[in-house]
Amino acid sequence: MLKRIHLIGVCGTAMATLAALLKSKGYDVRGSDQNVYPPMSDFLVDQGITTFQGYSAANITPDLDLVVVGNAISRGNVELEEVLDRKIRYCSLPEAIRDHFLWAARSIVITGTHGKTTTTSLTGWLLAHGGADPNVFIGGIAENFESSYRIGGGRDFVIEGDEYDSAFFDKTAKFLKYLPDIVVVNNIEFDHADIYPNLDAIRLAFRRLVNLVPRRGLLVLGSDNADALALKQYAHCRVETFGLSDGSDWQAHDLAVSALSTRFGVRRGGTSVGTFEIPLLGAYNVRNALAAIAVGAATGLSTDPMRAGLRAFKGVRRPPCPTISRTTRPRSARRSKASVPRIRPAASGRSSSLDPPHRAGACSRQISQRRSRRRIAWCCPPCFVPACRKESASRLKG
Repeated sequence: MLKRIHLIGVCGTAMATLAALLKSKGYDVRGSDQNVYPPMSDFLVDQGITTFQGYSAANITPDLDLVVVGNAISRGNVELEEVLDRKIRYCSLPEAIRDHFLWAARSIVITGTHGKTTTTSLTGWLLAHGGADPNVFIGGIAENFESSYRIGGGRDFVIEGDEYDSAFFDKTAKFLKYLPDIVVVNNIEFDHADIYPNLDAIRLAFRRLVNLVPRRGLLVLGSDNADALALKQYAHCRVETFGLSDGSDWQAHDLAVSALSTRFGVRRGGTSVGTFEIPLLGAYNVRNALAAIAVGAATGLSTDPMRAGLRAFKGVRRPPCPTISRTTRPRSARRSKASVPRIRPAASGRSSSLDPPHRAGACSRQISQRRSRRRIAWCCPPCFVPACRKESASRLKG
């Protein structure tokens, strides 16, 4: 039986969250990283997880039962080389999540180029608020949980599904290891230019994910994005669509934006479900909420608890990250820059989640491409980007 686990590269958001989850299961967990600094270093201290500053072969002690290798770790790392030389059991982060948490769970995997973190937080919160008592794994800090994870006693495990690669020895997408029962695909765009040569390669990764959903499962697709919607033809399970477009199984309509929230109506199969309100701004956040509503309904939640849960959502924040390059996520950078004046600061303790469409892993990689050589400095705020001027509600809806 495993007792002591070491994580190489433990200060990444996902790795630190995994460390905390493993600690909660009673394992003796520790880790190392080259750069140990807040907020993740504080998070690890709060969780009682020993963290070594810098990498050293001495950290790979004889009593280790398992080593989890972060996807930022490559050959030449002294701890990794020690693990390989001594043939100590090792695995990637997604393999560790699968093997320790997902085999006995109903796995709800939230994916897409943009909106994963907010949609995962929304979905996890709706299920928790509705009494499903889920486990949740998020690539950010959900304010409702005051954490990047939640340990529950229920059947559901809601997890943010990243299409980035898994480890130095496994260049396939993380989300392919998550044993999906329910999959949400918000949208698909070109991303991660350092590992995906083109959009077709990303489409293939998502098709492979869809191919893993069992016949009794559910695929929830963003109907406002052509590439996400195109996945329907590859499904072997029930498919539901969501978006603002006519013909969506779950359609948001009549968006009304105020200074602190967005109100919208919802139809399911053309029939009105009711009116909902979220303390977030922008049509893209309405889509995120709509995906969470679709998943909540599939797990058995009724309308009123979901309506109350959305009103009580507090937002999500991320650890600060370096400059984002247009060359890494060109559309994301343009989308982010355009959205700055659309977001107003939160008030009365309520978070306004911009859901910046990038993560620390993507930010840290500055990949040059011929078409896009300029870089946009983009500061990752804790939970929202303050506006510098007022915008009309009609523009906010766009």
